Amino acid sequence: MGALEQAIYAIMISFVVGVILCPIFIPILHKLKYGQTEREDGPESHLKKQGTPTMGGIVILVATTVSSLFFLKGNYDGMAVVLVTLGFGIIGFIDDYIKVVKKRSLGLKAMQKIVGQLLVTLIFAWYFIKFGKGTDILIPFTKGITVSLGYAFFPFLVIAMLGTVNGVNLTDGLDGLAGGVTLIVTVFFMLAAWAAGSGIVPVCGAVIGALLAFLIFNAYPAKVFMGDTGSLALGGFVAASAFLLKMPIFIILVGFVYLMESISVMIQVLYFKKTGGKRFFKMAPIHHHFELCGWSETKVVTVFYIMTAMLCLVSFLGCKYLFL
Repeated sequence: MGALEQAIYAIMISFVVGVILCPIFIPILHKLKYGQTEREDGPESHLKKQGTPTMGGIVILVATTVSSLFFLKGNYDGMAVVLVTLGFGIIGFIDDYIKVVKKRSLGLKAMQKIVGQLLVTLIFAWYFIKFGKGTDILIPFTKGITVSLGYAFFPFLVIAMLGTVNGVNLTDGLDGLAGGVTLIVTVFFMLAAWAAGSGIVPVCGAVIGALLAFLIFNAYPAKVFMGDTGSLALGGFVAASAFLLKMPIFIILVGFVYLMESISVMIQVLYFKKTGGKRFFKMAPIHHHFELCGWSETKVVTVFYIMTAMLCLVSFLGCKYLFL
């Protein structure tokens, strides 16, 4: 079975699992009162989301894992991506559990979350050393030119992994936003992986199927949110996939929305501290700024989808040598 055929089957299996699980899982979350708590200083339109079940990322993890298992025999890169995804997903689940079930609004302490993320990242770095994956990365818009980072590769990996994971986490603030943006990004990496002959192709397919199923229930008006369980897992998946393809620089392009969300928060915090309480944006992350400027939630999500799709097309030009 060819890689593309595997991906198609993985998409279908994952989609079916997700479509079956969501209608079962959502009422359970409702019954257990595992609902979302909205920010009091957020847009007024978000107050109606109060109580919407969260932790729906469990469905994404289950659907992705079940589907991937059919194609992981002897596929070490695929296994690595699945394990990284699960690792970050578990950290997100613990965070969600503390916030939603234990009613501690901040969830895991910042240091606890960073230590957990570092642990998963260091295990992934060990995989690179153990299996001789090298420290070279592809430079976009060249004919496959790579640069070896040597010992600098590992600090770079840590920064890029944690930055991507938390960027996806910040993007998860509107119905369907993080899921839809990551769906488009995953299609890009799946096609790049297929062209490069990488073993992560079916895992990308599994994530695509899981997100397609989840978005049926997460699109506006959302019946369930993915929570940190889903957003941290997806961030880990994107980062791990990019590094195994030697394409971490491409995250800046295809994941520009993640970067924009993160930078907006950093600007807001720094500006607030420097000016004694003034705000640079009406609200951060930046998707809330656009809402407060008068954009509807669905318009913000659609514009971010289009932006991501266009940047993915640009990124295909940046690695067109893979397809020639």
